Amino acid sequence: MNILSRASLFGSLLVAALVLWICLVYTRSPYGTAAGVMRVQQVPFSHQHHVGVLGIDCRYCHTTVEHSSFAGLPPTKTCMNCHSQIWVGSEVLEPVRASYQQQKPLEWDRVYNLPGFVYFDHSIHVNKGVGCASCHGRIDQMPFTYQAKSLLMEWCLDCHRHPERELRPRAEVFNMKYEQPANQLELGRHLMKEYDIKDSTKLTSCSVCHR
Repeated sequence: MNILSRASLFGSLLVAALVLWICLVYTRSPYGTAAGVMRVQQVPFSHQHHVGVLGIDCRYCHTTVEHSSFAGLPPTKTCMNCHSQIWVGSEVLEPVRASYQQQKPLEWDRVYNLPGFVYFDHSIHVNKGVGCASCHGRIDQMPFTYQAKSLLMEWCLDCHRHPERELRPRAEVFNMKYEQPANQLELGRHLMKEYDIKDSTKLTSCSVCHR
């Protein structure tokens, strides 16, 4: 009986540890974070084509990214600025034409979806020198849009603890081909002062993201 009691005790501990390990692995996997998972949209919009090939600036479609917490989704009229002239008979673009004619917005399956208790402001990041690619990856190389980063709290905190690693001049924020210079840390510290970025103690305060 003593042997059985010890075995059941150690067995329970091992099972508990295994369950904890599985939970930790799951939360960091694409199944838990949705990172790298491509969303099937009713219109197969390609950032690779529009941004990478045609060179369309992010702000042409995401018009509020510089002055609002939400980057904004383009109205169908924005799409039709071009597609009333090109690919006018394409079956793939029929939902776009129908949306424009019926004055009903297209319904997109959201790719980046933070929990309701997390506050994120696009404008503050853009105006402080955080490039789009730092969070969204090389969107200009994505034929189908997917979440590039895990969005786990530890990922956010890593940047808030060391913002100098990611900062770039404001003029380069929307440049997808921007490459960090060899003196990135030195540049980042300089930009922190120039853009009046708070120290890591304040940036990692709970109230910054949870309000």
